[in-house]
Amino acid sequence: MLSELSIRNFAIIESLDIEFERGLTVLTGETGAGKSIIIDAVQLLAGGRGSQQFIRHGAERAEIEGLFYVDVTNEALLAELAANDISVGEDRMLIIRRTLSRKGKTTCRVNGKLTTIAAVRTIASHLVDIHGQHENQELMNDKHHIHLLDHFAPPTFEEAHRHYTELYEEYVELRKKLRQTVEDEQTIAQHIDLYTFQLNEIDEANLVVGEDEALEKEQQKLQHFHRLFERLTTAYESLNGESKGLDYIGSAMSDLEDAATIDDDMKPISETVSASFYSLQDVIHSLSSTIDDMAFDPMRVEEVESRLALLATLKRKYGQTVEAILTYREEIEEKLDRLLHRDERLAEEQERLAQVEADLAIEANELSLIRQETAKRLEKAVMEQLEQLYMEKATFRVSIETKEPLAFDANGSDDVQFLISTNVGEPLKPLTQIASGGEISRMMLALKTIFSKTQGVTSLIFDEVDTGVSGRVAQAIADKIATIAVHSQVLCISHLPQVAAMADYHYFISKRVEEDRTVTRVRAIEHASRVEELSRMLSGAEITPLSLRAAEELLELAKERKQTFAEEAEQSN
Repeated sequence: MLSELSIRNFAIIESLDIEFERGLTVLTGETGAGKSIIIDAVQLLAGGRGSQQFIRHGAERAEIEGLFYVDVTNEALLAELAANDISVGEDRMLIIRRTLSRKGKTTCRVNGKLTTIAAVRTIASHLVDIHGQHENQELMNDKHHIHLLDHFAPPTFEEAHRHYTELYEEYVELRKKLRQTVEDEQTIAQHIDLYTFQLNEIDEANLVVGEDEALEKEQQKLQHFHRLFERLTTAYESLNGESKGLDYIGSAMSDLEDAATIDDDMKPISETVSASFYSLQDVIHSLSSTIDDMAFDPMRVEEVESRLALLATLKRKYGQTVEAILTYREEIEEKLDRLLHRDERLAEEQERLAQVEADLAIEANELSLIRQETAKRLEKAVMEQLEQLYMEKATFRVSIETKEPLAFDANGSDDVQFLISTNVGEPLKPLTQIASGGEISRMMLALKTIFSKTQGVTSLIFDEVDTGVSGRVAQAIADKIATIAVHSQVLCISHLPQVAAMADYHYFISKRVEEDRTVTRVRAIEHASRVEELSRMLSGAEITPLSLRAAEELLELAKERKQTFAEEAEQSN
């Protein structure tokens, strides 16, 4: 759910902080006060298209920040967060922040991590669903209808879909391999020549893992041979020459051994010096052997440098390390084998693909059968909702058409589309072709009432979806919005007093001029202030004793109806 919203320098809003709770929150106010601007801000936060026009006049940038609480059971959301390396702590808090700059730069951060707009849009799709009267939302997009139908399906569908998905992934991979196998002959011949040349070049090098590091160390020693020889010789002379280091240490060792016979406290020191003396003797022996074995070989220098040059050439072509080159060799060897034996491979792959297609058709048919039964239940549920919204003459149908044979996608072989006829005698048309604003609102609310339990979206935002209705239809819409709010957090901008009366939280949006600038203000209203606002919505600008009484009665009625909805929801659970 959306818990807090912070807006800075957005349109006519200079600074706004607003907190939201569960249940139904209604925002009301006069036209032009900035109600829809708040929804625009949330939409931008959810990955909507930004524009410099959103930045308040005189400001360099606009900033919007939203605090969401994540539903830990929403596996799709958690998977999307993990894919973008975004972590959520035990507090379940997710902070999305978006900034628009006058210079045209836009930045998005999720829990402090810089993120692309596309990633934010995907993440936010699991958090909030914004519906305006004329917007092409999920319910009004044919491509999403199959997903909505599947959400309404029984638990058996999930298992069937999992089996289908496993087969479909193999099907996609097989088709990809098959396309590679049946490339044109000229391309195949070119690839055979290329892979053969590359394999020979790598094999002739007789690569050994780790040899480049060893050669680089040897090269360094050869390049500084004379300096190394001089330093080792000088060190040897300092330790083992006449009247040099080791003689003095040997003398000190003898003196300390004698001193230790007198004073036991000297034994540790004596033993340390003795150990050092014998260690240095070993060092002298090693130095002597090393110096004796050292001999400068110009031919070896050339060999090392030539070998390193060859390795550098291979690294530029095939990989940054010897391991990477050898890995690449294995890959092209497999590709070459596939090309040289492509006829046998082609036959095997075609046979396997045919078997997978046959199995996939069975699994897709199983999905289709479940969808057919689910469609009947959904049609019945929607018709019940439409009847309650006084669209009893409307007809709702779920169209399920099978694609061409062996035409599979990630969802199976079905094309799903929601159809509706709003009047008796009219043909069924796609849901997207509904013309009336009031009919769109009621159809959307009917579907939202059904899908709010299954879509996994925790926050629903309605922007004046009640436009074009009045009377008993207005009350029916208010009831539906309140019903949805039992299961989801709902934020609603409305001009209908019936909807406002149903609110658990009511905010009044106003604008005024301060220091020659228009500013938007938001305040929570309760009790008397709420009665006055409902009275204004009922009668217009003039508040009368009659309209005040009507507002009070509307609130009492709303309280009773909300209690009924809550009890019905508890019983259904």
